[in-house]
Amino acid sequence: MELVKNPLFARYFERCGARLEEHGGREIRRELLAGLSGRVVEVGAGTGLNFPHYPVSVQEVVAVEPEPYLRGRAMRAAPAAPVPVTVSDGTAAELPATDAEFDAVVVSRVLCSVADVPAALAEFSRVLRPGGQLRFWEHVRSRDPAFARFQQAADLVWPRLMGGCHVRRETLTAIGQVFTVEACRGFRFPPSAVLSPPAPRILGTARKAVVIGRSPGGPLSRGFS
Repeated sequence: MELVKNPLFARYFERCGARLEEHGGREIRRELLAGLSGRVVEVGAGTGLNFPHYPVSVQEVVAVEPEPYLRGRAMRAAPAAPVPVTVSDGTAAELPATDAEFDAVVVSRVLCSVADVPAALAEFSRVLRPGGQLRFWEHVRSRDPAFARFQQAADLVWPRLMGGCHVRRETLTAIGQVFTVEACRGFRFPPSAVLSPPAPRILGTARKAVVIGRSPGGPLSRGFS
C-alpha cells in the first residue's frame, strides 16, 4: 500500500486547520457528523479535528490517515473523543476494511487531493453496507465563471504547494456518479475569504443505493461561488 509522506505540508496543514476551527470550522464539522450511528470509517482524518464532534450514537470510528505525521497527531487526539476511535494507515483507494463493513464514510477536504477520485469513490462504496451514507465536506470548482477561471490558473501551482490539493474538481458530479446525493449545500469558507482558490465548498450527504436498477445521482447543490 503506497502511503503519503509530506512532513512540511503536514505541519502547515495542522496549523492552518487549527486556525480555521475558530472561523466556523467546528460548527461545520458538527453539521457534517450530526445524526451518524453505527460503525464509521473516516478517510483522511488528518490530525483528528472531527473526533470531538462524533455523536455518541456512533459505535466506532476507524480513522484512516496516510501521512505519518498527521496520523501520529490523530492517534494523540483519539483517546479524548466521545466515541471509540481507532487510527490506521491506508489510502482512499485502498481502505483497510472488508466489503460492506461500515454504516458511513466521512471525508472532509480529501477528494481534492486523491490521485484517482473515481477509484476512491468506488472504494467508499465497497466498504459501505447497502443504504450506508457518505458524508462529505469538500472544496470544489466555483459556479461563478470568473472565479472558476481564477481557480483553473491557480491549479497550475496550487497542488505543488498544498500537498496535491486541486481546487477546480467537479466533486459533486463525481459523487453523484456513484452515490445518490440526498442533500448538499454550497458556501464559501471561511466566510471572509475573497481570493482564496479553495474557498468554494460543499457539505452534504449521499447514500449507497439499495434498490437494484436505481440510477445514481440526486439533487444538485445550492449555489457555491
